[in-house]
Amino acid sequence: MLRVWYRNFKVWLKHLQASLIGNLGQPFLFLLAFGFGLGKSVPEIEGMSYLQFIAPGLVASAVMYSAAFEATYGSYTRLSTQGTFEAILMTPINIVELALGEILWGATKGLVAGFIMLATLPLFGVEPSVWAIGMIPLLFIEGIIFAALGLIMTAVATNYDFFNYFTSLVITPFFLFSGIFFSLKAVAPSLRHVLMALPLSSVVDLSRMLCYGRFDGLASFTIEVSIILGSALISSCIAIFLLKRRMIQ
Repeated sequence: MLRVWYRNFKVWLKHLQASLIGNLGQPFLFLLAFGFGLGKSVPEIEGMSYLQFIAPGLVASAVMYSAAFEATYGSYTRLSTQGTFEAILMTPINIVELALGEILWGATKGLVAGFIMLATLPLFGVEPSVWAIGMIPLLFIEGIIFAALGLIMTAVATNYDFFNYFTSLVITPFFLFSGIFFSLKAVAPSLRHVLMALPLSSVVDLSRMLCYGRFDGLASFTIEVSIILGSALISSCIAIFLLKRRMIQ
């Protein structure tokens, strides 16, 4: 698993600048447009300015985009175009280790994107609390979730166009309806329960808690951590199963 991770890391270093710009461009633009633009005309939400409210969620979205895109376009290229997966499997590395290495690498890229976003928040006037250090393991686990989801799509994809379904039907709805831009507490209870079941919703909520040191209580914290850990485990298991089936075929 670590050898697969290290191989991808060495390749990434050759395209470091372009990769970071591609992954961080959209979250930064949303932070500028909504935080400084629209945010001036939006009243406080949950005792925070609109810029403060959306900032932790945009950090989480940077992780989602980076991890998911690496495990789709990047992994599919290694699987289909370059034949890298087949070459790796000619070594003692097995399919499970290959899949876990890909997921670990996607999560690492997600964490890098999220950490850069988090570190630059003070430049926008957002001051995280000391509890923000807890966002690092949280964002890494989030990266595992979306890297695994991306690898699931890679395992069933027939071409690059297939990923348009993933982006349009999964990533974009998660981005819009996981509480990044509006409080889920203001949504009707029946719909709120559905939206809170999305793994990104729990990540966004916990990121907001940790970023400012404002905790809603142990019960909600435990439930959301359980949702995130469960999502990471289930999505990883499915990704391993489907990739193994794809490679055998």
